[in-house]
Parts: sequence; C-alpha cells; structure tokens
Amino acid sequence: MYYGFDIGGTKIEFGAFNENLERVAIERIQTPTGNYEKLLTVLAELVEKYDFKFGSKGLIGLGLPGIENADDSTVLTANVLSANGRPLRSDLELKIRREVKIENDANCFALSEAWDDELKEESFVMGLILGTGFGGGLIHHGKVFSGKNNVAGEIGHIRLPIDAWFYLGSDKAPLFNCGCGKSGCIDNYLSGRGFELLYEHYFGEKRKAVDIIHAYDCDDYKAVEHVERFMEVLAICLGNIFTAYDPNVVVLGGGLSNFNLIYDELPQRISKYLLPIAKSPRIIKAKYGDSGGVRGAAFLNIM
Repeated sequence: MYYGFDIGGTKIEFGAFNENLERVAIERIQTPTGNYEKLLTVLAELVEKYDFKFGSKGLIGLGLPGIENADDSTVLTANVLSANGRPLRSDLELKIRREVKIENDANCFALSEAWDDELKEESFVMGLILGTGFGGGLIHHGKVFSGKNNVAGEIGHIRLPIDAWFYLGSDKAPLFNCGCGKSGCIDNYLSGRGFELLYEHYFGEKRKAVDIIHAYDCDDYKAVEHVERFMEVLAICLGNIFTAYDPNVVVLGGGLSNFNLIYDELPQRISKYLLPIAKSPRIIKAKYGDSGGVRGAAFLNIM
C-alpha cells in the first residue's frame, strides 16, 4: 500500500492507494499547527490505523507547503508553523520505524499529474499552480527533480522579467514585496493573489478574482483591460520559463487554472517570447484538482 499525506496549514488529508494506484481510503483531520509533537502523533496514528485496516505496512510520502533543507533535513514552511525548523521526515521515521519520503506540495501536484495515463510517456512534465501563490514542480521521466538544494521548481521566486516590467509601464508598474524577503517575485503577479493585486494597483479597487472574471464575462471595460494586461504578463513570464526549462507538457492547477480563457490565449501569445526555433509546450488543465497533492505524495515511493 502507498500512503500519502497532504499537510496544509489548516488540514491534513490522508490517502491510501493500492498496487494499481487506485485510492482505497481517504481521511481528513485538522492540522495541529501549534504543537509539533501532536503533529507527529496524529500522522503516526493514521499510519497505524491504516496499517491495521489493510494488514500491511504502507509506504509513506509527505507533501507540504515548504522545503526540506538538504543539509540538516529541517523544514522551511510558513503555513505549518509547528513543523518550521524541525526535521519532520526523520522525526516521523523514528516514530513509525520506517522510511518516509517528503516533497514540496507543488512537486506532489506535478507528480500526480505526470503519472496520469495520458502523460506517462512524456519525458518532461511541468506542473504550475496559479493559486494563492504561484509555484511549480518538475517531473523528469516520471521522477521529481528537486535540485541540489530542493528548490528546483520554486519558479514563483524568479523576478519579473524586464519585458513584463516595461509592458506594465516602467513608471506605473507595481513592485510588490514577497514573503521570501525580496521584491518583484512573479509569485505576486501570476498567482490568484497577484491577479487581484494588479487589479487593485491599476484601478484603486479591491475585487476578488472570481468577481473580476465574472465582470470580464459581462464585458466590463476595467475587467477586460485587466485580463488583457494579465494574460500578456503571464505569457511573457511563461515564455521566459519555457525557454529555460523547455517542458513537453505544462499542467496548470490552482484557482486561476479554471479560467478557461488562459488555454485559448496562451498558445497565441507565448510564441513571440520564445526563441525562433522553439514551440510552446502543450498547456492543459490539471485533472486531479485538490486530490493531486495527496496522490502525488503517495507516489513518491514509486519513483
């Protein structure tokens, strides 16, 4: 059996998958955000519960919104504060007496999509999340590529390209501060939050992304102007990313990925930001939605 945990700031989702990669169990519990020992205990208890249920020792994968330090195995995470700075993987291994795999949740999302039957034969799948933040995961020949420092795929912390800055208007473009301590990270321009921040910057009005998109569908002139601006900035940024990584397929997840206009607009806009010999990769919507994180976490033990 393969066990996956999607550990978030408010909830933990558990999933068990059989040898055919079919989900055979699901459970959600509240994340004990303020108590590290309690966090370890609830994870261990879920493992014990489903070991007993299935009569076997499951293989464990953890996905969380953070990065494991390659030097000392401590976790860097802003959303699961009880685990921040702690060696979560190794401490859980001691508690349950077996190996545990751990990855960033965006990598788990990308792995889940790459292991779909439709994409299994693709040599390089990139997963991009346009949600509360903007991030990515890189799957090469069915395996997560994390890099030397486990930060490969942290695409949201690339700086806004100069051509995007000029397009936004160098005298008008906003310079947003990022939670990483720097300014100008594309996380704050391409995410759902960035979509809203850009609208507020240019129109002086706070609106939710879903309301802006509804207004766009109703031909509201401000929403139309905003969507045009966002789509071009998205194309510029992705053109730069695709030039660096050259993926076969790009799978989009997160709330903004449900804005279907993206799939019509990007193929038309991106080509002018690529090298003359390059073609845009296929860009598709994620198939597994909110289940991708726990599914990909479980599959860490198949790589």
